[in-house]
Amino acid sequence: MAIKALAWLVRAFDPPVYCYHEIVHNRLVVDRFESLGVVFVDDVTEVPPGRPLMLSAHGSAPEVVLEARKRGGYVVDAVCPLVTKVHHEVQVRSQKGYKIVYVGHEGHEEAEGTVAVAPGDIHLVEDANQVAGLPDFEEPIAMLAQTTLSHRDWEGVLEATRERFPDVWMPGRSDLCFATTNRQSALSSISEQCDAVVVIGSANSSNTMALAKLAEASGCTQVFRVNSADELPANLEGTVGVTAGASAPEELVEAVIEKLSPRLGVEELRITEEDEYFPPPRELRELLSTLETTVYALLAVPPDARVAPLDRETAASEVLASLTS
Repeated sequence: MAIKALAWLVRAFDPPVYCYHEIVHNRLVVDRFESLGVVFVDDVTEVPPGRPLMLSAHGSAPEVVLEARKRGGYVVDAVCPLVTKVHHEVQVRSQKGYKIVYVGHEGHEEAEGTVAVAPGDIHLVEDANQVAGLPDFEEPIAMLAQTTLSHRDWEGVLEATRERFPDVWMPGRSDLCFATTNRQSALSSISEQCDAVVVIGSANSSNTMALAKLAEASGCTQVFRVNSADELPANLEGTVGVTAGASAPEELVEAVIEKLSPRLGVEELRITEEDEYFPPPRELRELLSTLETTVYALLAVPPDARVAPLDRETAASEVLASLTS
């Protein structure tokens, strides 16, 4: 959703278009957009007043969103709906007097944005050992998580938190991203059969690194995290498992498999069918609706001849591949 949204901005506005933080944590995606005139910034005050600005998929602190809108440009917040859900839960629990144990990675954009929702009431922990260092809260406790954690990271902290705070509140639906957990489940089911595992994705991608750690924990002695096919080792033999971080474009996966050139072919494992769909951000939906109405009116297209939007059927990888500088 975020990749497609930024592609719309690139096509709708003359460069430069600005983006707060990397739109997703993938080097190829970031490089592709930079070649098209997108400028990635770590502070919205770097954005000249009046210029279009996108806020990344990882979620932004409330004060960042406010500052972005004050600058007078066209602002699109491409935060992942799953992250929005966590922000909402933090806000609600804080308002109800809870102290929040938030499981996440220090310094990660998603964790920073979430903590900023209620900084006085939220305590970030990365592992089970840090749970022991939390205060003896008198308030009720809630537990939430960064969406891109691995099951292994989450479960260890969950067990330690429940042991120390037996009455801890948790949301009815897991905070962990389905795209992340599905990949982890698929990798778990094949890793023991593999002589080597290749994980495609960037080093600053939390869910990519979680896949690499999962492969190592399964006992696989050869685990390679690569940005692209060019980084593959030349001497891979036997059965090779290939997986990719959630924001790795399909073209990277195809290039890795082509370079591996397996003699006995490729077996694709599907443990589920992902049919979730996140529509474009609200600001972009409004813009596209206005443009669509204007075009149909100018061309006098009758209502029964108008074509429904195809965003649901269009993959982000297709959009990315179509972008040229």
